[in-house]
Amino acid sequence: MTDMLVRVAAESWHVLVEASPYVLFGFFVAGLLKGFVPDSAMARHLGGNSFKSVVKAAVMGVPLPLCSCGVLPTALGLRRQGASKGATTAFMIATPETGVDSMAVTYALIDPLMTVIRPVAATLTAMFAGLLVNSFPDGDDSLSAVGDVCAAGGCGCGAGCEPASPKGFAARFRFGMQHAFGEMIGDIGRWLLVGVIIAGIISALVPADALDGYAGTGFLSYLVMLVVALPLYVCATASTPIAASLLLKGLSPGAALVFLLAGPATNGATITVMLKTLGKRAAGLYVAAIVVASLVLAFATDRVYAALGLDIRAVAAEVDELLPHWAGVASAVAVLGLVALSSLRPHSHE
Repeated sequence: MTDMLVRVAAESWHVLVEASPYVLFGFFVAGLLKGFVPDSAMARHLGGNSFKSVVKAAVMGVPLPLCSCGVLPTALGLRRQGASKGATTAFMIATPETGVDSMAVTYALIDPLMTVIRPVAATLTAMFAGLLVNSFPDGDDSLSAVGDVCAAGGCGCGAGCEPASPKGFAARFRFGMQHAFGEMIGDIGRWLLVGVIIAGIISALVPADALDGYAGTGFLSYLVMLVVALPLYVCATASTPIAASLLLKGLSPGAALVFLLAGPATNGATITVMLKTLGKRAAGLYVAAIVVASLVLAFATDRVYAALGLDIRAVAAEVDELLPHWAGVASAVAVLGLVALSSLRPHSHE
């Protein structure tokens, strides 16, 4: 038992060391977005049931580093400000499925191609879902329930309704950095560590090539990942080390993409809020779009890797060459310190 725990701890530390520099960089960029891109600027572009509003919502959501619970107040705030149901749905999918922080970690732990595929897949999934919702309206455009989410303060990942950004470059920069390395660390950091530990368990205890010939490739692997991911609460950043560890054990790139898309975008709280605020039809189309798009994009992703002759496991296994070891260790210590500090600081919901 002691040897097993030591192996798990060592593998978890290895994953954390490799990911942490990119986590910190992702949080820094997220802070810049928070400080200098006001939410009200997005709301102005998302009204109406047009194709353009859905595309804008999907593209705007991709870089924002919000978890599937944290996106709820923002998305439903956009809805209250006049965004269509389709645009709101697109934003609710694109935002938690990826973000600048998770893209940085994807580059660190998986490979450059998946770093590109992931946001593209999130955008396409979000557009598909938004267009479906706009194409099959249920006739209920009531906004009466939207404000309830802000009062509830999200669903356990520390998200609430944010105050307006301050004026001035220095004040905005300070506001963004305080958000990124304070509230965001508090929201995402503990989930990231959970993902790192799960990745360490998989790396230490699951034999190499354990998934080959069983559920590692093909349509069965996609379905297995859907069954695992749909009810699971895992943010985009935390899902990445888990997917990377599964890839090293034989999971196909397409199946890993299913996990990366479906895991962050679906959980019980998200579906409950959608049922209440957007209606049964929109909630059903939301889930159906994620399922269908994940399966289609998984198949396409596996075909792309096969056509290019790329072995994603070989690339993922070489991540320790990206940065000097001391930089990874220093970053890992910084991440652990920030998470520990955030756990001691009370989080208020505006």
